[in-house]
Amino acid sequence: MAALQVGDDASLIVLVDASSDTERRLVEAALAEEVSDRPTTVLPLRGADLAGPLADADPDTVVTAVRVAWAPRHPVGHEDAGSRRGRWSAAMPALRRRPPGPLQKMALHRDPDRAQVVLAAPATVTELARRWEGTGSLADFVAQQAALALDRAERRVVGERVKVPRHVVEAIQASPEFRRELVLLTERLECPEEELHDRGAAALDGLVAAVDPAAVEVFTGMFRPLHSRAWDVQADTAGLARLRELNRRSPLVFLPSHRSYVDPLVLADVLAAHDFPRNHVLGGDNLNFWPVGPLAKRAGIVFIRRSFGDDQVYKLAVREYFAFLLAKRFNLEWYMEGGRSRTGKLRPPRHGLLRYVADAVDRGRVDDVLLVPVSITYDQLREVSLMAAEQGGAAKRGEGLSWLASYAREQLSTPLGTVQVAFAEPLSLAAALEAGADPTDPDARRLTLQKVAFQVAVGINSVTPATATALVTLALLGVRDRALTLGQVRRVVEPLLDYLDERGLPHSGGGLRTFRGVRQVLTTLAGQGVVTVYDGGEEPVHAIERGQHLVAAFYRNSAIHHFVDRAIAELVMLGDPVDRWDEAMRLRDQLKFEFFFPERDDYRERIGAELERLDPDWETADGREVLCRAPLLVAHRVLRSFVDAQLVVAERLAARDPRTPVVEADVLAECSGVGQQMLLQGRLHGPESLSRELFAAALQLARNLDLVDPGREELARRRQEWAAQVRDVVCRVVVIDELDAAARRESVGVEP
Repeated sequence: MAALQVGDDASLIVLVDASSDTERRLVEAALAEEVSDRPTTVLPLRGADLAGPLADADPDTVVTAVRVAWAPRHPVGHEDAGSRRGRWSAAMPALRRRPPGPLQKMALHRDPDRAQVVLAAPATVTELARRWEGTGSLADFVAQQAALALDRAERRVVGERVKVPRHVVEAIQASPEFRRELVLLTERLECPEEELHDRGAAALDGLVAAVDPAAVEVFTGMFRPLHSRAWDVQADTAGLARLRELNRRSPLVFLPSHRSYVDPLVLADVLAAHDFPRNHVLGGDNLNFWPVGPLAKRAGIVFIRRSFGDDQVYKLAVREYFAFLLAKRFNLEWYMEGGRSRTGKLRPPRHGLLRYVADAVDRGRVDDVLLVPVSITYDQLREVSLMAAEQGGAAKRGEGLSWLASYAREQLSTPLGTVQVAFAEPLSLAAALEAGADPTDPDARRLTLQKVAFQVAVGINSVTPATATALVTLALLGVRDRALTLGQVRRVVEPLLDYLDERGLPHSGGGLRTFRGVRQVLTTLAGQGVVTVYDGGEEPVHAIERGQHLVAAFYRNSAIHHFVDRAIAELVMLGDPVDRWDEAMRLRDQLKFEFFFPERDDYRERIGAELERLDPDWETADGREVLCRAPLLVAHRVLRSFVDAQLVVAERLAARDPRTPVVEADVLAECSGVGQQMLLQGRLHGPESLSRELFAAALQLARNLDLVDPGREELARRRQEWAAQVRDVVCRVVVIDELDAAARRESVGVEP
């Protein structure tokens, strides 16, 4: 036990937090050695027992507390990734931290150093009374403060990952801010204060996660096999070391990409292995089903409504809960896309929850919050088939026990390769808010938060690696229904790797430079039913399996953000030389609901760099000749499915009576049917463009262009003009496809 740094003549009140006879004997021995020569009152850590002695104590009396901290039996770290990988027995706490009372004596006999008596930071009665805000009794306040001080002392022994919040609901309800806001709501809503207080308490009870270390152990052990048996985890350790240092000063909000149900499980294991405290993970209440929901809530999952509507009390509860956690330097985690990506690329971020974090900074509840963009990238995912079916119109299966059992069976069947977790440079929310527009203007604040969310998405993309699976599917999807030999796949992939290496972009496709590496990826995709192999001829040829194009597109799309600038530059080169800059800006506007583009000046600089790579004299050069000698063409592989989906939507709008209101669900269904016809007629490149999510993004673009709301003949004319613009872009993509096929002789299947 650390030495007690107080005056030799000071009286002591020592509060003991011990739950067993073994712990009480350890505490008594430590106190006998440390405080035997000074007046000491020893009490249990309870406000009821403390009230009398505290009232009678001299103002200079020192109050402290002691507890037995149990160090983990195994070294702190991710041992489950090794010898314990995927074992269901890991669901038991395994006596890894605090053994049950009857077994503590045996645990000490086996390892005497596991138990250490820790001492809370002391404070005088005068100091504690000064910090007390007058809510509740002084004795209860002192007991609460002692428990928090003991938690901090204990973490020096067991590590930061056991940092947990205590008495959250009570602390928020007792805070002056919460009480003041309730009074204001009472006046604004003309509702009795008692009723609003009850509603606020109910909202907090529903929100607040307990983060019980034992529940964390059980929850983690139960669900770890869902990912540990499927993937080997590779984490950005350098990024973690930087984040851990920053976390000593500021709370972190982790904002990962969302492609799988297991994303929070993977990230939690990575952070725990590097001694981060448990994140408070915000999840949709659709996952709050028995018996998983109650356990998950005790393990740090905050179940939150997907929509708050106009429930001002619930909004207040969320705001105060966020402020409380951030002020205490607890970390948050949520998924800004609002749901798993159905296409493989990032969905447009939602910034609603970010508003509550910004509010905590604005009100001075916390000096700063660092937003951490996180990329979680899988070689393969079993969930993709179901998400692809949903894109074709299938209903999403509801979550529940039967769903979980089915999901677990699939996850535990065969390994799926690697999952890579990478962390981009954190963003200071305080700095972003300070640089933003007037915070009192709601529209200006909304714009500032939109820009912050955009920066997070860009950060995620910047560290998302192009996987070998993504690069191979990029090659196969670019040739429609033709099959490729092993050598042809490799010849498509190698220029992509050269481009990524030249620009210093992250990828994990180095093995694709060998026939063995390409064959391994194709074999794995064939095993999952994504690729079909015909080996009855001179050599095996590979193609996307019928009905699996949306699955293949999911993998491809996880990497295409690295090639979008190059693809746009290629399209620009097929335009009139005097109009090339304007065309680059038009393409930016046409694709802005699919990809994340920087501000116009930065965008111009990036596209200019790509045009320079194509030809230093790009401003006057013949674009077709430049593309014919280019070692890499990607526009048809990267953009075709998106502009094809836009073509379907544009032509359906152009065919409609401009006076007829547009009902989104009806238009999406119509696009699915007509799109299938256009595919059969050869007007679309492949089935991967028949995605409801791509159609929805195209309809959003049309709405942004004011082409959706009913109008008259002028609207019909503008719809026709937009359809013509989209057709022009599709034609240029087709030209690049033909140039690339001719260069590689893929059109007749002849080896170069």
